[in-house]
Amino acid sequence: MKKITILLLPFLFLAGCQVLEKTPLPSITPENFFQNADDAESALTAAYDALQQTGTYGQDLNVVGEMPSDNVTSTNGDVNAMERILWTPQTSQVNNVFQASYIGINRVNAVLNYVPGIQMDTARRNQILGEASFLRALHYFNLVRLYSGVPLRLTPTESGDNSVVNLARSTEEQVYAQIVSDLQQAEQWTAAGSNSPIRVSKTAVNALQAKVFLTQRQWAQAATAANKVISSGLYQLMPSFNALFPPENKPESIFEVQFAGNADGGFILPDLLLPSPPATYSFPKFNIPTNELIQSADTINDQRWKFTGESIPAGRNHASFVLSRSSNPNDNGYFVYKWRSNPNGFNSPDNYYVLRLADVMLMYAEALNEQNGPSQAALTALNAVRTRAGLPALTLANVATQPAFRNEVDRQRRLELAFEGERWFDLLRYARHEQAQQGVTHTVTALDIIQQQRGTPNVNYLLFPFPQTEINNNALLQQNPGY
Repeated sequence: MKKITILLLPFLFLAGCQVLEKTPLPSITPENFFQNADDAESALTAAYDALQQTGTYGQDLNVVGEMPSDNVTSTNGDVNAMERILWTPQTSQVNNVFQASYIGINRVNAVLNYVPGIQMDTARRNQILGEASFLRALHYFNLVRLYSGVPLRLTPTESGDNSVVNLARSTEEQVYAQIVSDLQQAEQWTAAGSNSPIRVSKTAVNALQAKVFLTQRQWAQAATAANKVISSGLYQLMPSFNALFPPENKPESIFEVQFAGNADGGFILPDLLLPSPPATYSFPKFNIPTNELIQSADTINDQRWKFTGESIPAGRNHASFVLSRSSNPNDNGYFVYKWRSNPNGFNSPDNYYVLRLADVMLMYAEALNEQNGPSQAALTALNAVRTRAGLPALTLANVATQPAFRNEVDRQRRLELAFEGERWFDLLRYARHEQAQQGVTHTVTALDIIQQQRGTPNVNYLLFPFPQTEINNNALLQQNPGY
């Protein structure tokens, strides 16, 4: 069900694994490729495939979302710069995320540029355009949070000419305006009523809108968008937190990146996180849970962190992590356990959560609290996540002030979404919240982590630099401050 077979477009510098049964053309160009509905579907599938790349959700978006944070550590040199906040314009993840995101954007731009001219079912064409608009918004949202204003490419790049390839960076405000516009289009074009996380649904659009508005501190809009998801009734929290993993299109899931578990569509990350066995090889792993995180969690009562009563080949299962005992230091200690299927030689079949209901509920609670302080509606959403975890429901008396409620939401986001690539983005958001609104404090922000690692809370490290290769090749691109 989740396997996606792809035809990728040669004129977009992509590689393919399937050939449509058509008379061969002397050459494939946008004008002679986009002829019918099958071509539109193939181009959209290519756009989804970009989410599986190593530089996107196949690996690096998780690495940059966790390794700089207080959630994880590692002795692996491949992620050392991320953990120690020592990234430079030459750092691999800095390059990979930027480049892979633009590959995805280019594929989406081809869909948005050419599919409107195809004669096909109108409703299906609109759905394709809506899904593509969501994907472009998602890529730009990841870019703007990491690099601030980036070049806005809104048409497919079909030439290597400098006049086409080189663009100046847009402002952060312009990028966010494009993201909001794309999501408005996506909401208009996508059909209501679907709860499949395999493809973009209208509620997936609403969930991403909530995250975008929350990042911009537009609390009312964030709450409205999140409530559209919650009140739709299309999703339910899984009765057991442990049953959420591995991600496999479960009732709580709003949007997942799909992996087929083979060489054409396998997931790299589980082999990078798990001890051996079950991981294919023994080496220093990425994203090792920190002692501080484990010790701060309730490993007695919290279903996300307590021992589940099941010892498995990877170790003692604590739902979010395993405790492995091995004479090999590479495989001894705490390891992430949210992706659990056979790593299969770096080709795991596990999926990757991009948006799920508990995340949206916590965004809803946060937005309501930041807008008007603690309320019963905000508390109901917060308590839904707490009680699923086996923790007692709170009363408004327990979190009577806006700061107290904020601290509890921050804590639950950390405990609920640990290792899912959200923590560093949350810490960045908290730092910018404090900068933008006098008197606001969060328990920990990205600037606290930067100070711990670098000895000073250097605000330049709230952003990545642009890759040096991009600076070298694009005379119009101005580097971020401090790099």
